[in-house]
Amino acid sequence: MPPIDIKHWQHNHRFHHDNRQAEHNTHLVILLTLVMMVVEILAGWLFGSMALLADGWHMGTHFFALGITAAAYAYSRHHANDPSYSYGTGKVGILSGYTSALLLASVAALMIIESVQRLISPNVIRFNEALLVATIGLIVNLVSARMLHGGSHHDHSHDHEQAQTHHHHHDHNLKAAYLHVLADALTSVLAIVALLCGKYFDWNWLDPAMGLVGAAVIAIWSWGLLRETSTILLDRQDHNATVQQLSELLEDNDTKVVDLHLRHLNANSLAAEITLVARHPQPTQNYKKRLSVIKHLDHLTLEVHRLSDSGNG
Repeated sequence: MPPIDIKHWQHNHRFHHDNRQAEHNTHLVILLTLVMMVVEILAGWLFGSMALLADGWHMGTHFFALGITAAAYAYSRHHANDPSYSYGTGKVGILSGYTSALLLASVAALMIIESVQRLISPNVIRFNEALLVATIGLIVNLVSARMLHGGSHHDHSHDHEQAQTHHHHHDHNLKAAYLHVLADALTSVLAIVALLCGKYFDWNWLDPAMGLVGAAVIAIWSWGLLRETSTILLDRQDHNATVQQLSELLEDNDTKVVDLHLRHLNANSLAAEITLVARHPQPTQNYKKRLSVIKHLDHLTLEVHRLSDSGNG
């Protein structure tokens, strides 16, 4: 008897988005952030501006977060074919996004503490020098944001024979980096407005007040990203529309779904484990064909039982 050829039935588990353009842009943004961080820290020390000094260290936290983003891209790509990851490395970027969201929240908390301290004990600001550096910082942040936004269009490298590429892709790793840069841009805008009002109207109190506003906005961004990434990491089954669609496609007078589990392979792909009972079971390929219309279902495990086998026949 010839050996059984199982290659037709096997597939890899490379559920990984190889977003090389975003990774390259992230490296460039890290370099820009590092340069701007050093410039602001030196300017704050030379001009006696606590605002610039604090913003420089603030950029340092974003430099660290962007480093996590770059490391996640590299790790995910390097281990994409590692069999020890049963469902691939698609969640590495999600974990990076979650970690960055926590850092973003810590930045918001530090901004609140610093702003309250400045309201209680105002400091003398050299407005002209501070405005110049804040403006340069804003330009750098806007350029960085444009670079990261430009890297959001990428190819799906999942090689599974049933892979679908027609649905919208979400890169939470890239989104986290983008939000960090936007947070920097927001603080720069608020700082410029506060410095101008302080210079021309003596509204020095506006600087810490703007800090509180910026902290609130950043906290909201952080909370949104935490909700998105934690839902994926914990495989929270909140895809009610998908669950309903799966059931409707599989169930009829003869067949019922008795167990259904969904899990995330990455931000854009799902795996399903489904148990069916039927009076007259069909080949599993017939059921899988029914589900082929669901474009983001990239890994499917089906178990079919005859109804009499379950003790109810």
